[in-house]
Amino acid sequence: MPPARKRTRTYDPAKIRVAVLAQFGNVRQGVYTLSEEQLARPARLGDWSVRELAAHITMAVETVSRNLDRPEPGTKELALLDWPFATADRAGDIADGTRELATDNPDLDALYARTGQRLIERLLTAPDDRLLAARTGAMTLADYLVTRTVELVVHTDDLNRATGADIPLDRQALAACTRLLADALAVKAPGASTEVRIPPYAVVQCVEGPRHTRGTPPNVVETDPLTWIRLATGRTEWKTALDEAKVSASGERADLGGLLPLMG
Repeated sequence: MPPARKRTRTYDPAKIRVAVLAQFGNVRQGVYTLSEEQLARPARLGDWSVRELAAHITMAVETVSRNLDRPEPGTKELALLDWPFATADRAGDIADGTRELATDNPDLDALYARTGQRLIERLLTAPDDRLLAARTGAMTLADYLVTRTVELVVHTDDLNRATGADIPLDRQALAACTRLLADALAVKAPGASTEVRIPPYAVVQCVEGPRHTRGTPPNVVETDPLTWIRLATGRTEWKTALDEAKVSASGERADLGGLLPLMG
């Protein structure tokens, strides 16, 4: 297991680009196999249907191309670790846009094909440090693509849970999503009294209190990547995960229930 994070984590931009394209391709193939009955099911995300969720996933990727088409902002406004906490205010606009997109594009595979091709073409010439005028705040392209792994992995899991499908998760995309949300917890609850382990991708220290220096820390939380992602995004409640033995938590500062979710 890797050591706990001591400094700001870095991501390999080339690998993140590949991961975003790979996971979007996985979702496209999975959506193509869904029946009309499956597409009509509730997505368990507000009142969205699975069809609307599938359309929304293309929006999450199209924002990269659309922002690259816009003039470049003058200054960076948002660091990568600020992003998870900057998304909640846009929920209403996202819901309205999703419904309209799903209605206007009954052929989902054609929508995915156009979106994927545009992304490939735009990324060919865009440098990693190019600033994007994202609605959450201006970010570098490299950072924004890391946020797309969160959108893609979280919503792939949503699709699988709602339909019973088995759309695969790209390993690099899953790793980046897990790590970003783990680091966001350390930002929200800074400290070193509790160690959160999400093998094989992340270990972070958080929560104020006595710092351990060697041996097993007194407060330890451990879970798998998908359970962590569901906890961090409000898909699963802390108590439910404990009751179902999806999380192990030991120590008086190992209760993360009051800190979750990190984003909705």
